[in-house]
Amino acid sequence: MDTLDNYRRIIKEVLIPYTQIPYSYGVIECKTIFDNENDSYLLITLGWDGAKRIHGCLVHLDIIDGKIWVQRDDTEDGVTYELEAAGIPKDKIVLGFHPQNVRQYTGYAVI
Repeated sequence: MDTLDNYRRIIKEVLIPYTQIPYSYGVIECKTIFDNENDSYLLITLGWDGAKRIHGCLVHLDIIDGKIWVQRDDTEDGVTYELEAAGIPKDKIVLGFHPQNVRQYTGYAVI
């Protein structure tokens, strides 16, 4: 299997289980958005908590130049660990939510 196809498969396998976790309040769902053409993958929450509208990005991953960029990760434990456990090397994961000068201290790819 091609590396890019493998990364896409792993991302989907990591994100889909989050859609099965029920929220303990409101009428809220977690939904995946997979854009294979642009290699952008999102996990969003949407619904209502009483009169308050809920709509936001929980996870945003991109594949850029052969690396997985974690643009946003608001999960409790972090999807980065799940990506690693699924076989993606740390040097192929960029923590894009950190400034470039901080990435060298994370143990993940700098760029």
